Amino acid sequence: MNVTDAPEPVVLTEVGATEVALALDDNQVAALRAVDLVRVRRAAGGQWKIKAGRKVGAIRIGDLEIEVTPKVGVANMLFFLGYAAHPGFRPEDVAGIPTAGLWPALATSLIRHTRRALASGPLRGYAAVDDALPLVRGRIRFGDHVAGRPGMPLPIEVRYDEYNLDIPENQILRTAIRRMLAVPRLRPADQTDLAELDARLAGVTVLSPATPAPRWHNSRLNARYAPALRLSELILRYCSADPGTGTHAIAAFVVNMEKVFEAFIGTALREALSAYPGNTETPGKDTLDEGQAIRIEPDVLHIINGRPAAVFDAKYKIEPGAGKPTNPDVYQMFAYCAALDLRIGWIIYAEGSEPPTTWRVRNSNITVGYRPLNLRQPPAQLLKDVQYFADSAMRAASPLRLGHV
Repeated sequence: MNVTDAPEPVVLTEVGATEVALALDDNQVAALRAVDLVRVRRAAGGQWKIKAGRKVGAIRIGDLEIEVTPKVGVANMLFFLGYAAHPGFRPEDVAGIPTAGLWPALATSLIRHTRRALASGPLRGYAAVDDALPLVRGRIRFGDHVAGRPGMPLPIEVRYDEYNLDIPENQILRTAIRRMLAVPRLRPADQTDLAELDARLAGVTVLSPATPAPRWHNSRLNARYAPALRLSELILRYCSADPGTGTHAIAAFVVNMEKVFEAFIGTALREALSAYPGNTETPGKDTLDEGQAIRIEPDVLHIINGRPAAVFDAKYKIEPGAGKPTNPDVYQMFAYCAALDLRIGWIIYAEGSEPPTTWRVRNSNITVGYRPLNLRQPPAQLLKDVQYFADSAMRAASPLRLGHV
């Protein structure tokens, strides 16, 4: 166990064994427990012990800074997050991300992508405006007018389209910039750059934390915005910053890597299997028993002509010595195959320590396959590995399920 005093950053490794003892006040303890990035327990001498679990990210509470680094690296973590939410998230979206610290990685990447997006000027577009005017412009909002101004002819409640900067793309960018500017103790150079970019989007609506990000659609006009928008959406979803309820300003970026891995595998396999007939469910939904009382939900289920054709389950087990397939995992996949009438099912392990293998179950025609996936490799190669694995799984599927004789 190490003993340290803030303000030096405390850096822990995901699922690491290290515990750190800190002198914390009640507000800091409450914030750490609310964010749930690390485990917190009382120690001797009025101190508190913190330890990393399966969540990764960073939190700043006043002068206290704690970071839990992902074993896959910050760039790959951001790629998994982005790709799981949007397959359009590309490996180049995280190229060149700094390796030292999550906050610098987020800030410098946002600055770089936003500068490129705004290089030829901010996008403009038509945005709907609700207003009360002394004359008719656009369409009259009769219901609002009658409800708010009964018997009054003027002003008139209207809605019209105005060509300006206040469009969804710019709202997402500016809100992400403001969210990063609220991070305490951000590097001065990053603060300056972010403030400059914020000024370029003056007049654009900043979304409140409770407001979901507006939808945007890829087009020829906003193609230069796409990388910045994808990163900005991650910041809006996972990054929070506020003055705090006590004496400390708080900023946090926290993700559960187990959930991230499952979501990434689901999206990556769905994309890889899109070249085959049928559709992919993530997760799959079926039942184990004939009475349909016991539900099963494999992480990925590919269906052709209404019948299961391939089943996969993702396991994020990266603790030391945990990369080997466990009996419960194999039993679970065997149950999936038996219930779905499949002759083979696949377990995908993150950072598996054993070579790929299969087990043929005695007194049955069912085989359980195990495949490790190296999450530390570059994203482009990782997607190639998933595609290769999906192709192999479909070749092993029953020809009748694939529509072949």
